[in-house]
Amino acid sequence: MRSFLSSNRFTQLRITGFALGLVLMAVSVFGIWTKGLNLGLDFTGGYLTEYSTTAAFKQSDMQGALNKILPDEFQLTMAEGGHHWMVRQADSIDNASKEASSVPWLQLLAKELSDDVLPLDAVYMGSQVGDELIEQGGLALLTALIMILAYVAVRFEWRLALGAVLALFHDVLIVLGVFAWLQVSFDLTVLAAVLAIIGYSLNDSIIVADKLREHMKAKHNNTLDTLINRAISTTMVRTLITSGTTLTTVAAIGFFAGETLFGFALALFVGIAVGTYSSIAISSTLPQLLNMDVDHYHKMNEEQCTLP
Repeated sequence: MRSFLSSNRFTQLRITGFALGLVLMAVSVFGIWTKGLNLGLDFTGGYLTEYSTTAAFKQSDMQGALNKILPDEFQLTMAEGGHHWMVRQADSIDNASKEASSVPWLQLLAKELSDDVLPLDAVYMGSQVGDELIEQGGLALLTALIMILAYVAVRFEWRLALGAVLALFHDVLIVLGVFAWLQVSFDLTVLAAVLAIIGYSLNDSIIVADKLREHMKAKHNNTLDTLINRAISTTMVRTLITSGTTLTTVAAIGFFAGETLFGFALALFVGIAVGTYSSIAISSTLPQLLNMDVDHYHKMNEEQCTLP
Protein backbone atom coordinates (compact mmCIF):
# COMPACT_ATOMS: atom_id res chain seq x y z
CA MET A 1 0.00 0.00 0.00
CA ARG A 2 2.71 2.50 1.03
CA SER A 3 4.84 1.63 -2.02
CA PHE A 4 1.88 2.21 -4.33
CA LEU A 5 1.14 5.59 -2.71
CA SER A 6 4.74 6.61 -3.36
CA SER A 7 4.78 5.51 -7.00
CA ASN A 8 4.39 7.44 -10.23
CA ARG A 9 1.14 5.57 -10.81
CA PHE A 10 -0.37 7.28 -7.76
CA THR A 11 0.85 10.65 -9.07
CA GLN A 12 -1.05 10.03 -12.31
CA LEU A 13 -4.15 9.08 -10.34
CA ARG A 14 -3.92 12.30 -8.33
CA ILE A 15 -3.68 14.41 -11.49
CA THR A 16 -6.60 12.51 -13.03
CA GLY A 17 -8.56 13.05 -9.82
CA PHE A 18 -7.76 16.77 -10.00
CA ALA A 19 -9.20 16.95 -13.53
CA LEU A 20 -12.27 14.98 -12.41
CA GLY A 21 -12.76 17.40 -9.53
CA LEU A 22 -12.81 20.34 -11.94
CA VAL A 23 -15.40 18.53 -14.07
CA LEU A 24 -17.59 17.88 -11.01
CA MET A 25 -17.34 21.55 -10.07
CA ALA A 26 -18.48 22.56 -13.56
CA VAL A 27 -21.41 20.11 -13.40
CA SER A 28 -22.39 21.47 -9.98
CA VAL A 29 -22.27 25.09 -11.18
CA PHE A 30 -24.41 24.14 -14.19
CA GLY A 31 -26.97 22.46 -11.93
CA ILE A 32 -27.13 25.44 -9.57
CA TRP A 33 -27.45 27.83 -12.52
CA THR A 34 -30.16 25.92 -14.37
CA LYS A 35 -32.19 24.23 -11.62
CA GLY A 36 -31.41 26.35 -8.58
CA LEU A 37 -31.65 25.33 -4.95
CA ASN A 38 -34.95 24.13 -3.52
CA LEU A 39 -35.00 26.61 -0.64
CA GLY A 40 -36.95 25.53 2.42
CA LEU A 41 -39.30 27.58 4.57
CA ASP A 42 -36.36 28.77 6.67
CA PHE A 43 -35.37 30.88 3.68
CA THR A 44 -38.66 31.60 1.94
CA GLY A 45 -41.09 31.68 4.87
CA GLY A 46 -44.59 30.20 4.66
CA TYR A 47 -47.06 27.83 6.30
CA LEU A 48 -46.25 24.46 7.87
CA THR A 49 -49.02 22.01 8.73
CA GLU A 50 -48.44 18.63 10.36
CA TYR A 51 -51.10 15.96 10.64
CA SER A 52 -51.53 12.22 10.95
CA THR A 53 -53.95 9.76 9.40
CA THR A 54 -55.40 6.56 10.80
CA ALA A 55 -54.70 4.54 7.67
CA ALA A 56 -51.42 4.49 5.79
CA PHE A 57 -51.42 6.25 2.43
CA LYS A 58 -48.98 6.33 -0.45
CA GLN A 59 -47.23 9.57 -1.28
CA SER A 60 -48.94 9.75 -4.69
CA ASP A 61 -52.41 9.24 -3.19
CA MET A 62 -51.91 11.96 -0.58
CA GLN A 63 -50.48 14.30 -3.22
CA GLY A 64 -53.54 13.77 -5.42
CA ALA A 65 -55.96 14.45 -2.58
CA LEU A 66 -54.19 17.67 -1.61
CA ASN A 67 -54.13 18.87 -5.22
CA LYS A 68 -57.94 18.96 -5.13
CA ILE A 69 -58.00 21.04 -1.92
CA LEU A 70 -55.03 23.43 -2.02
CA PRO A 71 -55.07 25.70 -5.09
CA ASP A 72 -51.41 26.79 -4.88
CA GLU A 73 -48.14 24.91 -4.96
CA PHE A 74 -47.10 23.07 -1.82
CA GLN A 75 -44.48 20.61 -0.64
CA LEU A 76 -45.61 17.33 0.88
CA THR A 77 -43.35 15.25 3.14
CA MET A 78 -44.13 11.81 4.51
CA ALA A 79 -42.49 11.80 7.94
CA GLU A 80 -43.44 8.34 9.22
CA GLY A 81 -44.71 5.22 7.46
CA GLY A 82 -47.59 6.82 5.57
CA HIS A 83 -49.29 8.05 8.76
CA HIS A 84 -47.45 11.27 9.63
CA TRP A 85 -47.41 14.09 7.06
CA MET A 86 -46.10 17.63 6.71
CA VAL A 87 -47.37 20.20 4.18
CA ARG A 88 -45.33 23.32 3.42
CA GLN A 89 -46.77 26.27 1.54
CA ALA A 90 -44.87 29.33 0.37
CA ASP A 91 -45.44 32.74 1.93
CA SER A 92 -46.56 34.13 -1.44
CA ILE A 93 -49.84 32.18 -1.64
CA ASP A 94 -53.06 34.11 -2.34
CA ASN A 95 -55.97 34.79 0.01
CA ALA A 96 -57.87 31.66 -0.99
CA SER A 97 -54.88 29.55 -0.14
CA LYS A 98 -54.39 31.38 3.16
CA GLU A 99 -57.89 30.36 4.18
CA ALA A 100 -57.06 26.81 3.18
CA SER A 101 -53.78 26.97 5.09
CA SER A 102 -55.46 26.91 8.49
CA VAL A 103 -56.24 23.67 10.27
CA PRO A 104 -59.93 23.45 9.12
CA TRP A 105 -58.80 22.51 5.60
CA LEU A 106 -57.86 19.18 7.12
CA GLN A 107 -61.56 18.50 7.45
CA LEU A 108 -61.85 18.68 3.68
CA LEU A 109 -58.88 16.34 3.40
CA ALA A 110 -60.52 13.87 5.76
CA LYS A 111 -63.62 13.78 3.52
CA GLU A 112 -61.45 13.36 0.43
CA LEU A 113 -59.51 10.47 1.97
CA SER A 114 -62.52 8.97 3.81
CA ASP A 115 -60.31 8.64 6.85
CA ASP A 116 -59.70 10.37 10.16
CA VAL A 117 -57.15 13.19 10.00
CA LEU A 118 -55.63 14.38 13.28
CA PRO A 119 -54.03 17.86 13.25
CA LEU A 120 -50.68 17.93 15.04
CA ASP A 121 -49.35 21.41 14.36
CA ALA A 122 -50.15 24.39 12.14
CA VAL A 123 -47.82 27.40 12.24
CA TYR A 124 -46.72 30.31 10.10
CA MET A 125 -42.96 30.48 9.68
CA GLY A 126 -41.48 33.86 8.83
CA SER A 127 -38.37 34.12 6.69
CA GLN A 128 -35.32 33.75 8.95
CA VAL A 129 -32.78 34.42 6.23
CA GLY A 130 -33.59 37.42 4.05
CA ASP A 131 -31.68 38.85 1.13
CA GLU A 132 -29.66 41.12 3.40
CA LEU A 133 -28.59 38.26 5.65
CA ILE A 134 -27.70 36.09 2.66
CA GLU A 135 -25.56 38.92 1.27
CA GLN A 136 -23.84 39.45 4.62
CA GLY A 137 -23.29 35.72 4.99
CA GLY A 138 -21.71 35.58 1.53
CA LEU A 139 -19.38 38.45 2.41
CA ALA A 140 -18.47 36.74 5.68
CA LEU A 141 -17.72 33.50 3.85
CA LEU A 142 -15.58 35.33 1.30
CA THR A 143 -13.70 37.11 4.09
CA ALA A 144 -13.09 33.80 5.85
CA LEU A 145 -11.70 32.26 2.66
CA ILE A 146 -9.37 35.23 2.16
CA MET A 147 -8.15 34.93 5.74
CA ILE A 148 -7.62 31.19 5.29
CA LEU A 149 -5.69 31.90 2.11
CA ALA A 150 -3.49 34.43 3.92
CA TYR A 151 -2.92 32.15 6.91
CA VAL A 152 -1.93 29.08 4.88
CA ALA A 153 0.24 31.22 2.58
CA VAL A 154 2.20 32.60 5.55
CA ARG A 155 2.22 29.38 7.54
CA PHE A 156 3.11 27.10 4.64
CA GLU A 157 3.44 28.32 1.04
CA TRP A 158 1.17 30.33 -1.27
CA ARG A 159 0.66 27.42 -3.67
CA LEU A 160 -0.45 25.23 -0.79
CA ALA A 161 -2.83 28.03 0.25
CA LEU A 162 -4.39 28.11 -3.22
CA GLY A 163 -4.77 24.34 -3.13
CA ALA A 164 -6.54 24.45 0.24
CA VAL A 165 -8.94 27.21 -0.85
CA LEU A 166 -9.70 25.47 -4.16
CA ALA A 167 -10.48 22.30 -2.20
CA LEU A 168 -12.92 24.30 -0.04
CA PHE A 169 -14.69 25.69 -3.12
CA HIS A 170 -14.74 22.17 -4.60
CA ASP A 171 -16.42 20.63 -1.54
CA VAL A 172 -19.03 23.36 -1.08
CA LEU A 173 -19.89 23.52 -4.80
CA ILE A 174 -20.37 19.78 -5.09
CA VAL A 175 -22.66 19.68 -2.03
CA LEU A 176 -24.74 22.54 -3.42
CA GLY A 177 -24.73 20.86 -6.83
CA VAL A 178 -26.09 17.62 -5.36
CA PHE A 179 -28.91 19.53 -3.69
CA ALA A 180 -29.63 21.41 -6.91
CA TRP A 181 -29.74 18.30 -9.11
CA LEU A 182 -31.77 16.22 -6.61
CA GLN A 183 -33.93 19.20 -5.56
CA VAL A 184 -33.69 18.24 -1.91
CA SER A 185 -34.98 20.96 0.39
CA PHE A 186 -32.20 23.36 1.43
CA ASP A 187 -32.87 24.74 4.92
CA LEU A 188 -30.90 26.09 7.86
CA THR A 189 -29.82 22.62 9.03
CA VAL A 190 -28.27 22.02 5.61
CA LEU A 191 -26.56 25.42 5.77
CA ALA A 192 -25.09 24.44 9.14
CA ALA A 193 -23.83 21.21 7.59
CA VAL A 194 -22.15 23.17 4.76
CA LEU A 195 -20.35 25.36 7.30
CA ALA A 196 -19.19 22.24 9.15
CA ILE A 197 -17.90 20.80 5.86
CA ILE A 198 -15.68 23.87 5.36
CA GLY A 199 -13.92 23.22 8.64
CA TYR A 200 -13.66 19.48 7.99
CA SER A 201 -12.15 19.95 4.53
CA LEU A 202 -9.67 22.60 5.70
CA ASN A 203 -8.51 20.34 8.53
CA ASP A 204 -7.59 17.52 6.13
CA SER A 205 -5.82 19.89 3.73
CA ILE A 206 -3.76 21.48 6.54
CA ILE A 207 -2.68 18.08 7.87
CA VAL A 208 -1.38 17.00 4.46
CA ALA A 209 0.32 20.39 3.97
CA ASP A 210 2.01 20.11 7.35
CA LYS A 211 3.35 16.65 6.52
CA LEU A 212 4.59 17.91 3.16
CA ARG A 213 6.40 20.77 4.87
CA GLU A 214 8.11 18.31 7.21
CA HIS A 215 9.36 16.25 4.27
CA MET A 216 10.52 19.37 2.41
CA LYS A 217 12.48 20.60 5.42
CA ALA A 218 14.41 17.33 5.65
CA LYS A 219 17.53 16.75 3.58
CA HIS A 220 16.50 14.78 0.51
CA ASN A 221 17.06 14.21 -3.17
CA ASN A 222 13.45 13.40 -4.01
CA THR A 223 11.20 15.15 -6.49
CA LEU A 224 8.15 17.18 -5.41
CA ASP A 225 5.61 14.58 -6.54
CA THR A 226 7.42 11.92 -4.48
CA LEU A 227 7.30 14.13 -1.40
CA ILE A 228 3.60 14.84 -1.92
CA ASN A 229 2.86 11.12 -2.29
CA ARG A 230 4.87 10.42 0.85
CA ALA A 231 2.98 13.09 2.79
CA ILE A 232 -0.34 11.59 1.70
CA SER A 233 0.77 8.04 2.54
CA THR A 234 1.68 9.04 6.10
CA THR A 235 -1.79 10.50 6.69
CA MET A 236 -3.87 8.10 4.59
CA VAL A 237 -4.69 5.58 7.34
CA ARG A 238 -5.71 8.32 9.77
CA THR A 239 -7.84 10.02 7.13
CA LEU A 240 -9.63 6.82 6.11
CA ILE A 241 -10.37 5.81 9.71
CA THR A 242 -11.66 9.28 10.64
CA SER A 243 -13.74 9.68 7.48
CA GLY A 244 -15.03 6.11 7.63
CA THR A 245 -16.31 6.33 11.20
CA THR A 246 -17.83 9.76 10.55
CA LEU A 247 -19.55 8.58 7.36
CA THR A 248 -20.99 5.58 9.22
CA THR A 249 -22.50 7.86 11.87
CA VAL A 250 -23.90 10.29 9.30
CA ALA A 251 -25.36 7.41 7.25
CA ALA A 252 -27.13 6.14 10.38
CA ILE A 253 -28.65 9.60 10.88
CA GLY A 254 -29.82 9.66 7.27
CA PHE A 255 -31.45 6.23 7.46
CA PHE A 256 -32.99 6.29 10.93
CA ALA A 257 -33.54 9.95 11.89
CA GLY A 258 -36.37 10.47 9.41
CA GLU A 259 -37.18 12.93 6.67
CA THR A 260 -36.53 15.98 8.84
CA LEU A 261 -32.76 15.36 9.11
CA PHE A 262 -32.29 13.71 5.72
CA GLY A 263 -30.98 16.90 4.08
CA PHE A 264 -28.59 17.52 6.97
CA ALA A 265 -27.23 13.96 6.77
CA LEU A 266 -26.99 14.06 2.97
CA ALA A 267 -24.99 17.30 3.04
CA LEU A 268 -22.58 15.96 5.66
CA PHE A 269 -22.18 12.60 3.91
CA VAL A 270 -21.39 14.14 0.52
CA GLY A 271 -19.22 16.85 2.09
CA ILE A 272 -17.11 14.43 4.12
CA ALA A 273 -16.66 12.10 1.14
CA VAL A 274 -15.63 14.84 -1.29
CA GLY A 275 -13.61 16.58 1.44
CA THR A 276 -11.46 13.48 1.84
CA TYR A 277 -11.19 13.23 -1.93
CA SER A 278 -10.22 16.89 -2.38
CA SER A 279 -7.51 16.78 0.30
CA ILE A 280 -5.74 14.14 -1.81
CA ALA A 281 -6.62 15.02 -5.40
CA ILE A 282 -6.90 18.83 -5.27
CA SER A 283 -5.20 20.55 -2.34
CA SER A 284 -2.10 18.36 -2.72
CA THR A 285 -2.00 18.33 -6.52
CA LEU A 286 -2.45 22.01 -7.34
CA PRO A 287 0.91 23.03 -5.79
CA GLN A 288 2.62 20.43 -7.99
CA LEU A 289 0.87 21.74 -11.11
CA LEU A 290 1.98 25.28 -10.13
CA ASN A 291 5.62 24.08 -9.96
CA MET A 292 6.15 24.60 -6.27
CA ASP A 293 9.87 24.75 -5.45
CA VAL A 294 10.95 21.58 -3.66
CA ASP A 295 13.73 23.54 -1.88
CA HIS A 296 11.40 26.29 -0.68
CA TYR A 297 11.89 25.59 3.04
CA HIS A 298 15.61 24.93 2.62
CA LYS A 299 15.99 28.41 1.18
CA MET A 300 13.96 29.91 4.02
CA ASN A 301 16.14 28.18 6.62
CA GLU A 302 19.31 29.34 4.90
CA GLU A 303 18.05 32.94 4.80
CA GLN A 304 17.16 32.82 8.48
CA CYS A 305 20.60 31.43 9.34
CA THR A 306 22.37 34.26 7.46
CA LEU A 307 20.42 37.03 9.20
CA PRO A 308 22.50 38.93 11.81
